[in-house]
Amino acid sequence: MVVLEAIGRGAETHIDTFMAKPLAEVVCINCGQCINRCPTGALYANDPSDEIWRAIEDPTKHVVIQTAPSPRAAIGEEFGLEPGNSVTRELNTAIKRIGFDKVFDTNFTADLTIMEEGTELLTRIKKAVVDGDTTVKLPQFTSCSPGWVKYIEHFYPEYLDHLSSAKSPQKMFGSIIKTFYAEQAGIDPKDIVSVALMPCSAKKFECNRPEMDSSGYRDVDYGLTAREMAMMIKEAGMKLPSLPKSDFDDPFGLGSGAGLIFGATGGVMEAALRTVYELVTGREVPFEKLRIEAVRGFEGVKQSSVVLENCVPDWSFLEGVELKFIVAHGTANAKKLWKC
Repeated sequence: MVVLEAIGRGAETHIDTFMAKPLAEVVCINCGQCINRCPTGALYANDPSDEIWRAIEDPTKHVVIQTAPSPRAAIGEEFGLEPGNSVTRELNTAIKRIGFDKVFDTNFTADLTIMEEGTELLTRIKKAVVDGDTTVKLPQFTSCSPGWVKYIEHFYPEYLDHLSSAKSPQKMFGSIIKTFYAEQAGIDPKDIVSVALMPCSAKKFECNRPEMDSSGYRDVDYGLTAREMAMMIKEAGMKLPSLPKSDFDDPFGLGSGAGLIFGATGGVMEAALRTVYELVTGREVPFEKLRIEAVRGFEGVKQSSVVLENCVPDWSFLEGVELKFIVAHGTANAKKLWKC
């Protein structure tokens, strides 16, 4: 995270980074909070809107966008709506009128992420309990947030093996677009421009990580914040709340409630717990046994557990096992995890 310090006194005062290092060299998780807190207003996110406009205007390019649930609920504020008013379907219309060829729902790959992280957790537990593998790293951490991943890389690298191996929903979608979708649509991946509307500037950094190119192409070409998307809509002369509603495009326009609650604090953990419980027991989580909604909310650190009972045969070895979980709200509380 960038730390700004006041250097000097009086007329000699100026704002600088921690230890006066260049921004690119400062320990930073790319969360974007420095932009909100900069006392001079000098900081801003790297806005790729011009490059996206050029791609849209290029007839040789097929430009697609995925939208995450959080910015869909936040972007209305840029058009005078109260916070929390979702304008998902109006946003779909705006994006199509801007000139994007397809608009997809990130919830689709949020569901894939949950399935991957949930089954990976169960696999790790099986290796540790059944196979007696002492090298298995538990507890398992989610890998959905690039800011959280970078936080561990900078401050707790000894715990990197505890991170799930699953990509974030943004990156899963990017790889699907450049592989499965390209093949199904008969489009050369080099001619696809993949854009992601995401909640924070850390997603921009994630787009540019050199390892995020398993398809042979960059998974996601450009990341947009809600403010940047709103500016593109305004540049096109549209007022978002007054637009008609439209649906996402096939084949990635569907998502479950588990994917949708990624946008809520603690939602990823809740979705993972529900998935693991149903895989192991063959039943949905009973609310009378687990007040699973307790993992949501803005409390600093939340922890609870659930006992697995009446497991299906493949997971019978987990019968009676207490599955513990913990959620930290924000990286300011993340350091408390190691004490729990």
